This record gives sequence, C-alpha cells and structure tokens, in this order.
Amino acid sequence: MLLSDELYLTGLKIQWKNIEAIRSIDELYFHSPVTFFVGENGSGKSTLLEAIAVAYGFNPEGGTLNYSFSTFDSHSELCEATRLIRSYKKAKWGYFLRAESFYNVASAEEYYSAQPGGVPQHYHEKSHGESFLSVIQNNFNKEGLYILDEPEAALSPQRQLTLLLEMSKCVKNDSQFIIVTHSPILLGFPDAEILSFDNDSIEVINYEDTQSYQITKMFVNDRKHILKHLLENDDE
Repeated sequence: MLLSDELYLTGLKIQWKNIEAIRSIDELYFHSPVTFFVGENGSGKSTLLEAIAVAYGFNPEGGTLNYSFSTFDSHSELCEATRLIRSYKKAKWGYFLRAESFYNVASAEEYYSAQPGGVPQHYHEKSHGESFLSVIQNNFNKEGLYILDEPEAALSPQRQLTLLLEMSKCVKNDSQFIIVTHSPILLGFPDAEILSFDNDSIEVINYEDTQSYQITKMFVNDRKHILKHLLENDDE
C-alpha cells in the first residue's frame, strides 16, 4: 500500500476565488490512498475533482488517459488555476469516472473498441449499474490513479460493497483513489481521509461526522417518526 509521500498525487496548489470552500485554501495535501470529498450539493467538491482530473490529463467527460473527445465543453476553468503536486512515483494506469457523463464515455468506447486491437465492452447494451461495474472491474488495476465522481449513482447498495472490494484490492496493490460521494457505504472505507466542503471551507472530518452517515443513521433508527414529521409539515 502506498505511503503518504508515495501517493501519485500528494496534493495541489490552487488560486481560485469563485467557490467559497476553495477560496479558503491555497494548497491541499492528500495523506491516504483513498480520499473522499463530501459536502452539500453546490459546495464545489465535484468542480475541484474535475479540475484535478483535467489537470492530470484526463478527458473532462471521463475515461482513460487515452480518451480524447468532447460532447459538450462545459468544464470549469478551475483546472487552469490548479497545479498538481506529484511524488517521484508515477501511476501506470488511471481512470476518470463521472456519473453525469458516463453515457458519452460509453459511446466513445464503442468507437475506440472498434479500432484494431480493441475489445468491445458494449456498455450501452447493459443496465447503467452493470455498465458502471464493468468499467470498474475492467479498468481498475494495480498502481493506478482513479478519480471517481459519485460512482454510487448507478450502483445498488450491494454493488457499492462490490466497489469497496475492488478498491481494497487496488489499494493493496499501490493504487490511489480520489472520490466525490454521498454514499455512507463508500465513506466507510477503512483509513480513508474525508474532506468536507461544507461551512465554506475544506476540512478533514471523521466518518461519523459526515451528513451522509448522520442522516442515514437517523432515518434508519427512527424512520416512522421522521417521515411523520416531514410529511405532516409538507401539508402545511
């Protein structure tokens, strides 16, 4: 497993004033092979994740480092204000997986796999969840850098556990993950570093302090009372 000074990306330097949480920092360092970005919608976590991926060399819509296509040019200019800090070690493989543009990546895969030597995966012929899982199992390997934006979007709770297993195998073989997620299942990965983008800052927090964990726990433990209170208020 990679030590903190052996991570492929050990951190980044950034100058950006357009997002409150990111405005509060000028540098950010990673200390674990698995780093999670968490926070409310619109807090900037996916924007920063995208900037990291693009600055590293990934296509903004996702895929491997070999993917080069554009369906709709919508990525933030934040990547131009982000300088990555790399260690002496270099990843041998990588993948940028983002839920919102996966259809476009699946379409691009049809083109790339049709080239000589390509192996068609037929993602469009599978369900969304099956396609996600196929990408994970076909592209996650040892000594890789994997940047994932809300991978739980298409995965059932059981498949999220499968993703945890695949991540564990990769981490044991010197891979690094940076992930945006709302999933309390994925956030439970052992010894992961969790960075919260709430409260207009970026701060390390414990698993039990994430809203994903707290709200899920509260709902599971007191579902009837919460629903009664919520739905009664909705009628007012």
